[in-house]
Amino acid sequence: MSKRIREKALKRKENADKRPSAYLPNVKISSSKVGLVLDVIRGKNAELAVAMLDNMPNASAPIVKKLLLSAMANAENKGMDRSNLKVVETYATQGPIYNKKLNVRGRGRADVIIRRSSHIRIILDQVEA
Repeated sequence: MSKRIREKALKRKENADKRPSAYLPNVKISSSKVGLVLDVIRGKNAELAVAMLDNMPNASAPIVKKLLLSAMANAENKGMDRSNLKVVETYATQGPIYNKKLNVRGRGRADVIIRRSSHIRIILDQVEA
């Protein structure tokens, strides 16, 4: 039985994604707001994307910039050249709802205020110059 487990682990390791990436879970910004920023930088050169994020007024831009710089550092640790990196894939998925409040309304009714969070992932790849 343990032989089969080892074989499965080796196969999983062979099929694993070798591209540099960075992941940030439980960011307290909704995934739709983060997705607007990620749509802008997807497919761009990594250094150009950092410059674009510096000049964005969105609240999620500094968080995405920090995550992108982390992914670039991961790529440098793998021996890749920083100037040839490209943002290939970006994801913002819905995280846990971390704060529910009641908003009192007229006629004895109430609305629910939901604070959303998201998980962000950035995957880079090296482009042949």
